[in-house]
Amino acid sequence: GLVSVTLPGGLASINDSTFFGCSSLASIDIPGEVTAIGRSAFYGCSGLATIAIPDGVASIEDNAFSGCGGLVSVTLPKGLKLIDSKVFSDCSSLASIDIPGEVTTIGNGAFWGCRGLTSINIPDGVTLIEDNAFRGCSGLVSVTLPKGLTMIDRRVFAECSSLVSIDIPDEVTTIGSSAFWYCSSLTSINI
Repeated sequence: GLVSVTLPGGLASINDSTFFGCSSLASIDIPGEVTAIGRSAFYGCSGLATIAIPDGVASIEDNAFSGCGGLVSVTLPKGLKLIDSKVFSDCSSLASIDIPGEVTTIGNGAFWGCRGLTSINIPDGVTLIEDNAFRGCSGLVSVTLPKGLTMIDRRVFAECSSLVSIDIPDEVTTIGSSAFWYCSSLTSINI
């Protein structure tokens, strides 16, 4: 199967499902001119271990890297404002991720099933974390929530079975149903 790809300079976008299911793809260089990565563009590319997304990329659509089970590290672009729905769902080897300070929204199921994540620092600019965002992140031990967060949506941390404690920011007025469902190690919640 396809093992490596060199994309041409001047490429503006990687369209929907471009590399869908290319499980042998081990490396790809995304040109600096790319501004958008489409829906399911790299879905199921389980051979990818690392990916650097250039700073010019302003849009990464839903499921873009879903099911990339071999992905260990990702460099996100500094200007990114939205981590869309299920962008990194089932990236079970993803060990860490730095969420850029410009991000305001973490979409539905964005990191669902990222069992390798042990900690995550969510920058203060994030005001919305949607349903299931970190559901099934069973290795997650610690989370730093942003000060501007007003709501913890439904099932955001459901099945985070290693999460021991969490500090809920003062601004949070709503905690959605099953937000901490099956968090079997949770011993402390500071509200």
